[in-house]
Amino acid sequence: MKPDRRYFLGAAAACLCLSAMPALASEGAAAKKAGNASVQLGAVAIPVSVDGKLVNYIFLNIRINLTMTADEAGVRDKEPYFRDALVRTASRISFAQTGKDYLLDEPRFKQVMTVEWTKITGPGVIKSIDILRQSPKRHPN
Repeated sequence: MKPDRRYFLGAAAACLCLSAMPALASEGAAAKKAGNASVQLGAVAIPVSVDGKLVNYIFLNIRINLTMTADEAGVRDKEPYFRDALVRTASRISFAQTGKDYLLDEPRFKQVMTVEWTKITGPGVIKSIDILRQSPKRHPN
């Protein structure tokens, strides 16, 4: 009986995957040691208001970078609280640039949200905030 070539190809693929797993695990450990721990918030819509009237929404993808001493798993469990704090704060404060309701005022956003999110994590946990993507619902005419 002649062996099936598909069997050998499948076995070779399985061996490659299994041999790559320790390398991937060591990469993850190296990233953790390098201080690349983070929590990502994807596709959060924040309201933009002008003179108390809702004029737009900006959809954000955000990465909260953590310090090397942060408990990454513990902070990731708080991701829903980060989202809640973001939407509540954005409902009180418009984070759009003055005169451009379709662009985020990133420096002000980062300053305010670092303070708000530090209330959730405690001091010394958040290193920085990155805006990975922003997309307004309504674009300029």
